[in-house]
Amino acid sequence: MGKGGNWGKRGYTFLVLPGLLLLSSWQGYQWWRWAAAPVVAVESEALAVQIEIPRNTSTRQIGADLAAAGVIHSAWAWNIWAFWLAVQDQNGSFKAGRYLLSPGEDLRAIAQTLWQGEVLQRSFTIPEGWRLTQIAQALEAQGYFSAAAFMTAAQTIPNEQFSWLDPEWASVEGFLYPDTYQLPAGAVTPQQVIQMMLARFEAKALPLYQAQIDPEKPSLRDWVTVASLVEKEAAVDQERGTIAGVFWRRLAQGMKLEADPTVEYALNRRQTADRPLTLTEVATPHPYNTYVNNGLPPGPIASPGQASLEATLKPTPTDYLFFVANYDGTHTFSRTLAEHEAAVQRIRAQRAANAP
Repeated sequence: MGKGGNWGKRGYTFLVLPGLLLLSSWQGYQWWRWAAAPVVAVESEALAVQIEIPRNTSTRQIGADLAAAGVIHSAWAWNIWAFWLAVQDQNGSFKAGRYLLSPGEDLRAIAQTLWQGEVLQRSFTIPEGWRLTQIAQALEAQGYFSAAAFMTAAQTIPNEQFSWLDPEWASVEGFLYPDTYQLPAGAVTPQQVIQMMLARFEAKALPLYQAQIDPEKPSLRDWVTVASLVEKEAAVDQERGTIAGVFWRRLAQGMKLEADPTVEYALNRRQTADRPLTLTEVATPHPYNTYVNNGLPPGPIASPGQASLEATLKPTPTDYLFFVANYDGTHTFSRTLAEHEAAVQRIRAQRAANAP
């Protein structure tokens, strides 16, 4: 009787646990069917939703955004399916961009759309201080068109659409406003992209210039040219106005600007703390080399951002004529050549002392 009772308990456990597991599995299966199913049962009744996936958005955040937008049932189910996709395609990933997604599609179809990058629009960002060649290379890397095609298009001035552009300019360098753009996922031409960026300059930068009623204000091209120098020199926002003031003051006194970024632009290279410009490079004849030539270079050397454009129009009043980089993003400003040379020697000595 005792043995039979013990067996009965074991037999009960043996029968109940699998039953619970089976019930749990059945409930899990039913939950997954619901989570993976379309939010709207009838495709024809589903209204497509535009979803923007910014660069570097985490998988978890994408799922949360899709669930919040009503495109999928469950962010948790999204994470499970995303893990499965990553296992199947270890070199793949969800792609940034703007998508048109339908709640009438199931979880698998929506995930595949984002995984394959079937975007409605794709985000493209031009950072402040980029030059034409960098923009061209970035667009080529994203597969829009060749860098050479973009550079060729940039040499045509669309004065018909933008009357404030001078048709005699060599290119649109400096006037492609640095910002984030939504480009079509399909075919797009270099001319269309350039016109989009010029329109952004017209909307955001040009009003700053037009609002200035000073009869002695610089020409549009000179303004953007000096702003591009400020953009390349300034790493700290608080110094932009002072740097602009130094440049305008040197120009007023007939001094050479002696701006390193113009030499870098002329020689198509970027100096670093470990590889500064050499005396030979600084003395290399070139229209853009402001160590060799008086006045401004022929045009902008990069696309200045809004802060540099504003600082150049309203520079900080200063009696400084020189500045030198401290290699921490800031500069040491000087009033005389002797002060400047002393600052240069001090900074070089400090760097030599800190070198490994």
